[in-house]
Amino acid sequence: MRSAPDALMLFAAGLGTRMKELTRNRPKPLIEVAGKPLLDHALDLARAGGVSRIVANAHYRADQITAHLAGRDVLVSDESDVVLETGGGLRKALPLLGPGPVFTLNTDAVWTGPNVISTLKAAWDGDRMSALLAIVPREAAVGYIGKGDFSLAPDGRISRGVGYVYTGAQILNPAEIETIPDPVFSLNLIWNRMIAEGRAYGVVHHGGWCDVGRPECIPLAEGLLSDAAR
Repeated sequence: MRSAPDALMLFAAGLGTRMKELTRNRPKPLIEVAGKPLLDHALDLARAGGVSRIVANAHYRADQITAHLAGRDVLVSDESDVVLETGGGLRKALPLLGPGPVFTLNTDAVWTGPNVISTLKAAWDGDRMSALLAIVPREAAVGYIGKGDFSLAPDGRISRGVGYVYTGAQILNPAEIETIPDPVFSLNLIWNRMIAEGRAYGVVHHGGWCDVGRPECIPLAEGLLSDAAR
């Protein structure tokens, strides 16, 4: 089963507390980088990758997210009552996304180079994989301050470790998501199972990537985009 999914989940429900004053009156996905909201950077990436069905979740200042996406052929999964984290949010959105594997894409990063959605699509093999995460080497992760998230084996499987950073883009088969009893949970729980089963893989993004999780990351992201445009 090599065919890739055609539905994508945009994670746009976070509180954005690390952005401090910038998110006092607006959600983080609407913070502008290079004159464009982060949400639009992610949405443009999804569109250019050929995804036809897109769902965004919304919690903090959900009305602003909904208004921003109005008329843009994007379905909104409303989490106004309680933020469900990545796992719970994806589970709630599954009826809108449809059956089978889905793309998920965070909205707090910018990318340059090859379209990461296209990269994931080309590398996906559902016979072998339950998850395929787009990763970058730690030294190429602009704005990121951790040690890394994963190690990458020669056969493409990932394990918990350092050396590579998860970029916030993946293909995931959510079949096991209904086995999690808690309503609020992280996709890390699902990844841990898939890693143990040997069905979690990584594909390296050969382009620029910047985490935009803190105010000081905004000029770094704008510099990355400016350099790519030259």
